[in-house]
Amino acid sequence: MNAIRSLVHILVMAVTVVPWAFGVLLAAPLMGRDVAYKVAANWLAVAVRSGEWILGIQNRVSGMENLPKGATDGVILLVKHQSTWETLLMPVIMPHPLAYVFKKELLQIPFFGWAMGRLDMIHIDRSKRTQAFGKVVTQGKALLDKGTWVIMFPEGTRVDRGTKGVYKTGGTRLAVETGVPVVPVAVTSAKCWPRKALIKRPGVVDISIGAPIASTGRTADDLMVEVEAWIEAEMRRLDPDAYQ
Repeated sequence: MNAIRSLVHILVMAVTVVPWAFGVLLAAPLMGRDVAYKVAANWLAVAVRSGEWILGIQNRVSGMENLPKGATDGVILLVKHQSTWETLLMPVIMPHPLAYVFKKELLQIPFFGWAMGRLDMIHIDRSKRTQAFGKVVTQGKALLDKGTWVIMFPEGTRVDRGTKGVYKTGGTRLAVETGVPVVPVAVTSAKCWPRKALIKRPGVVDISIGAPIASTGRTADDLMVEVEAWIEAEMRRLDPDAYQ
């Protein structure tokens, strides 16, 4: 049954992504990127809601009160990365538009990548690390100033349930450069949607949002140590069976 449900959800996403992508491609030049983002967020909501209905994945979010309240208050979200689920989910539950930092190769994906290229996202060339970070700072500051939050996965790639990747300091370096706080987020998505898995399982995914951590007067390394410690401790609290 889980295999059938997973196949149906994949078909729903595949069928809906094409008209969504065309909607973004049309909205961006005609009505602006803010409208295009809303179009994109609506498709992500379809992907998440259909995941709830078809796959039986339920989201349990805690810590929303920790998020900044001001219309232009900037923040950098640093999120545990176990599956595609949190990539789909975060723009749906967050009260501000989000800008992902991602490798430019994703822009070549038909429809999905083409649409992402029309949004206020930060795509970088990883082979040019110095230039890439300069672009992250320049674009990130402009986006943060207008109330768009930057989201990054500090481990860089999806990790298996109960494991920890290498936490990279790109997000905390951006925070130090821009002076905005970081908010750590723990996510137990691999309980239902394991890394690289075609077959998903019903269950509850916990999304725990930590308190903002100020970046003023901090070093990127020191700040990331605190972020990593909070996320990994929270992961063990939320999913103790994975860390036996």
